[in-house]
Amino acid sequence: MNISRAAIIGTGTMGPGMGAVLGRAGIEAVLYDVSADALDRARSMVPMAEGVLEKLDAPQADGGSVRFESELPAALEGADIVMEAVPESLELKREIFREFEKHVSPEVILSSNTSGLPITKIAEACEHPERVVGMHWSNPPHLIPMIEVIPGESTDPTVVEASCDLIRLFGYHPVVEKEIPGFVENRVLYAIMRECLALVDEGIVDPEGLDLNVRWGIGYKLSVIGPMALLDMAGLDIYKAVGSYLNGALSTSSEVSSTIEERIAAGKLGMKTGSGMFDYTPEDIDRLRAERAAKFVAVRKALEA
Repeated sequence: MNISRAAIIGTGTMGPGMGAVLGRAGIEAVLYDVSADALDRARSMVPMAEGVLEKLDAPQADGGSVRFESELPAALEGADIVMEAVPESLELKREIFREFEKHVSPEVILSSNTSGLPITKIAEACEHPERVVGMHWSNPPHLIPMIEVIPGESTDPTVVEASCDLIRLFGYHPVVEKEIPGFVENRVLYAIMRECLALVDEGIVDPEGLDLNVRWGIGYKLSVIGPMALLDMAGLDIYKAVGSYLNGALSTSSEVSSTIEERIAAGKLGMKTGSGMFDYTPEDIDRLRAERAAKFVAVRKALEA
């Protein structure tokens, strides 16, 4: 399946980075949003993402471009693949997928960037559920070179294959998974987050110490050696010995952390409100974004060397 034009529906956090990656790979990318403000932000964010990709020496091909549309039919015209990146609401996604089918031919791939909603449930809204697939990019999408590919119950295997081929085209790694709530990446991440927040809730460690512990004690290792390979390195017998007494002590709470609930109630949502687990000035936010992008570039280059 030849994919030369992609429509990204919803600019938000992910759209600009996705568009920059596709454009650099020789794809004609169109970014659409119902919000004029969101499109304006995307216009300023795409060049920033393109600059990061240049620093990464990311694969580049001729013919790529990024343009912006405020009308859905114009955004979808001629698309070979549609990449939905609207807010995490099943009903919203079902509604917009029904709208997609009014404007594209039956062979066009319809993908969702959902973080964990069931692809099968999204596809049930479509006349052609066989062309619906999950393509979950990791944030920031122009820096994390892995995309989860999740077929629904009706997804045609050729759609999965074409999606993986496209991902490899721009130098990323596709990971095909069975459908499960949250998919693989977020299930692992949220399991880590639950234990981290439980330790903070219980006063075992403060947020700063928790982050230092995870960044250098866990993250540093896992960026080089995945969990399954780490088991082999440490020894399966060692894992069994520690797991036999530690697993029962880990948090199994199904409730959201009290630390999170208290901050949300106080209007502290994170960087977007200037306060969350930590406090931020506008200057802090700009500095942190630049510093983190530079570190992501350096780490990715080292890991790919």
